[in-house]
Amino acid sequence: MRLAQRPRTDCLLLAFADPDTLHAAASALALPLRLLDEGAPAERPGDLRLHPVPNEVASRFGHTEPRNARAVIQALQQASDACLRGEFDGLVTGPVHKAAINAGGIAYTGTTELLAVRAGCEVVMMLANDIVRVALATTHLPLRAVADAITGEGLAGSIRITHRALREDFGIADPLIAVLGLNPHAGEAGHLGREEIEVIEPVLERLRADGMRLVGPLPADTAFLPAKLARFDAVLAMYHDQGLPVLKYSGFERAVNLTLGLPYPRVAVDHGTALELAGKGIADPSSLLAAVETCARLAAQRKLAR
Repeated sequence: MRLAQRPRTDCLLLAFADPDTLHAAASALALPLRLLDEGAPAERPGDLRLHPVPNEVASRFGHTEPRNARAVIQALQQASDACLRGEFDGLVTGPVHKAAINAGGIAYTGTTELLAVRAGCEVVMMLANDIVRVALATTHLPLRAVADAITGEGLAGSIRITHRALREDFGIADPLIAVLGLNPHAGEAGHLGREEIEVIEPVLERLRADGMRLVGPLPADTAFLPAKLARFDAVLAMYHDQGLPVLKYSGFERAVNLTLGLPYPRVAVDHGTALELAGKGIADPSSLLAAVETCARLAAQRKLAR
């Protein structure tokens, strides 16, 4: 709703959503809303182009509805397919309630994974704000599974995808990437784990020989010190909660979630569904606004890089 109230000069917006839910939200927030056909011009605050994806049942603020899981997934799939066909320059997604989707009978681990399968490519999750960019070697895994998931091939792929995105999407000609270790103190020369010696260091040496500027493996507890962080264009963390708490603490409201490696820019908010805030008009839309701004900027940069 907040997006529809602000005229934009950097992009044209089209929503893939249930029209009744949008009207209900506009009414609850006392905001103007006029849903338009996909090709119609937005002329005033509250105008929003819509590709309708109807829910099976009416949604209720603050409550999940597993019967609408299919509509949520269809909206993501249809929007992704339109980007893959070149009809749109980028995709911005809101938060999705994973438990509700699975309760609706659809196996779902996250939108990042869904979009990667749809596009048939390997991707990397990155969260970014004005202070730091943090990419992840692994994403939504139980902690006990992380070490086994970090392989030489997988880590090299994550670094290559991150490096390419920094060049093509962010316009950084020769990026410097800090790579964290997996274990405390980056393994303490093997005394606290050997993943750094046996997996991470050989990958970094090989990619440095290819011309990439890589620092690490670094201890995660000191890599984010401001004096060090100022040198890096991005940090690659080994697992979700190793890097993201620092990013969210440093600027949660302006942080966004990016999927690197897709044929189009995809940017999402960095927070969950916050059911307790739904329909009350007190949720902070800053991350969504930042996601749209970031997506428009990345799309423009990709066009320049071609």
